[in-house]
Amino acid sequence: MHEIRLVGFDGDDTLWRSEDYYRTAEKQYEDIVGRYIDLHDAGTLRHLLEVERRNLKVFGYGVKGMTLSMIEAAIELTGGRIGARDLQQVVEIGRATLQHPVELLDGIRDAVADIAAELPVVLITKGDLFHQEAKIARSGLADLFPRIEIVSEKDPQTYARVLGELGIEAAQFVMVGNSLRSDIEPVVRLGGWGVHIPYAITWAHEAEHGLAEAHPRVRSVESPRQLPAAVREIVTGVRNAR
Repeated sequence: MHEIRLVGFDGDDTLWRSEDYYRTAEKQYEDIVGRYIDLHDAGTLRHLLEVERRNLKVFGYGVKGMTLSMIEAAIELTGGRIGARDLQQVVEIGRATLQHPVELLDGIRDAVADIAAELPVVLITKGDLFHQEAKIARSGLADLFPRIEIVSEKDPQTYARVLGELGIEAAQFVMVGNSLRSDIEPVVRLGGWGVHIPYAITWAHEAEHGLAEAHPRVRSVESPRQLPAAVREIVTGVRNAR
């Protein structure tokens, strides 16, 4: 059995708040589309989710992809009747969301610093390059991470590439994140470990996963303050199993 040699952290909704701003954007989008159609009958947000999903391979994750999908969905739902001024408002929703403040989760800086004092850490975050770079810079956490990876997708292939470049085997790696689908499941499938720290709000796309409950390679915590203990538990368990 391997020693744990590296701990990875997700960014959005693990280190700082993010999904709250997307939900605000969705509400503003509904208000605009509601000028043209009956929101209840149209299933507005369900339709938007469908458009976002089919556009992921083209636009990727993040605010820009969401904004383009909002424009497309609004045109579809209104049969092309939506006016240019309202479409401009949708663009402004996206612009405002890109400029949202970076609010760290309570206690997360101390938790990362505590773990980093014992093990090397890496930030692996998904989304638009410019937006993620800006959030990392504004977060004040960049100094804690010797290496930062901004990726377009979080799947086993991506994690395998990153770990290979770092010279780390999956069994030597722990990933910390709020999304079972993107942060935990791909790493566990490779033979690694995960610490799940759920966020109060989860995008429907990220809520879908194939990981069994109480997986032996996954620990769950309720707050950032519990992260160091969870990582130490994994480290000790791996060491004792040798």
